[in-house]
Amino acid sequence: MSYDQWGPMDLAAPKKTAPPDVPIELGMVLEDSQSGWVGAVTRVEKSGGMHVFSLEDRRGRSRSFELGFGFLLEGRPIRLTPPAARKAPSGPKRTASGSVAVEGSRARVARASRIWVEGKHDAELVERVWGDDLRVEGIVVEPLHGVDDLAAAVADFQPGPERRLGILVDHLVAGSKESRIAERALAVPGASGNVLIVGHPYVDVWQAIRPQTLGIPAWPVVPRGTDWKTGILRAFGWPHETAEDIGLGWQKLLGAVRSYADLEPALLGRVEEVIDFLTV
Repeated sequence: MSYDQWGPMDLAAPKKTAPPDVPIELGMVLEDSQSGWVGAVTRVEKSGGMHVFSLEDRRGRSRSFELGFGFLLEGRPIRLTPPAARKAPSGPKRTASGSVAVEGSRARVARASRIWVEGKHDAELVERVWGDDLRVEGIVVEPLHGVDDLAAAVADFQPGPERRLGILVDHLVAGSKESRIAERALAVPGASGNVLIVGHPYVDVWQAIRPQTLGIPAWPVVPRGTDWKTGILRAFGWPHETAEDIGLGWQKLLGAVRSYADLEPALLGRVEEVIDFLTV
């Protein structure tokens, strides 16, 4: 019998169908096929040119993953793609602080008044959320790099009705060293009515970022005697040996902050209070 009667035979392996592309959405329940982790999508963000997202399981634990292959949706393999583009909202545009954006406005010439914060990271966080508002108001944020000599710094500034100061201090709680420093600074001539010192209860401004923003249930506990930032980065499993490591770690944390909703109310209220004090 001649095989020609059957026609040409394809002896190659059957072709596999590629998993479909599915744009990721908040609330979508996925399974990581490699680890078996199952959870709902609670956060999606772009970091270092890649999209990463968090899956929260039914016990409230979270893990982070990168978009791509290796996930199951309703038991079927898919390739996760970036979120679908959303239509622009019809309402007024909002700034990161939640204020109505002033369209077409230019930065105002800086006032003599200032906002002082303890360090560079505090200033960058305030800029991230309130930067648009402050440029419209002409308010400049300056880092102090510590508050031990706050009274002397306030005296050098020479505050007055047209030259006011709003100061944000870390760990400003009753009986703390910071509270005593604030009392001395407010006793400087010209400070009364022209200087406002407020603070948040956190050891460092990093802690004012809501844990949920970072996909963790709570900030790690750092043992006494350990530098707080170093301890946090070590707990995250990130490099923590050098000042450069600390800076890079902070940039990762700051990159997760998109708006006021990513910060703790204890910080939000204090910054808004300072801005009101300087602009009323």
